[in-house]
Amino acid sequence: MFRDPNVTYNTDNAPKLLFKADEDFVLSTAIEHSFFSKWDGGAILIKSDSLNWVKFCFEKDYTGARRVVSVVTKNISDDCNSVEIDSNKVFYKIAKAGNVITLYYSTEGTKWFLVRHLQFDAKPGFQVGFLAQSPTGSRCEVKFSQIKYEKRKIKDPYTGE
Repeated sequence: MFRDPNVTYNTDNAPKLLFKADEDFVLSTAIEHSFFSKWDGGAILIKSDSLNWVKFCFEKDYTGARRVVSVVTKNISDDCNSVEIDSNKVFYKIAKAGNVITLYYSTEGTKWFLVRHLQFDAKPGFQVGFLAQSPTGSRCEVKFSQIKYEKRKIKDPYTGE
């Protein structure tokens, strides 16, 4: 699921499990996988349509590192590689409040670190959910656990609460 800024390729064929979300919500989950091939990843995402989406991915990057990655796509993808994680498991939280999306990660699921805070105009009927990807490998099994969904608006974008 990527729309290359160089416009050399566009793809949206990763398996997804999506559901219609509330206008304001907080979704958190633990993401765990084995990181076999480059770009293997598990993600939570907001999808407005095939050209507009936010993918928050725990991914094996181009150096082989396990990395927190966010991709914001408004026709073309804006790919941001963040912190390296030393384990095969990390916790992610995505919060939507009006047209503002905030992304967080945590190594233990309690203390959240802000990764990205942005405007995103999700169209009515947008969906949120989970994705597994292995664009250069033959497969990637991702485990999502400790899933929590709340219909609410966060009060403090820096803490995620």
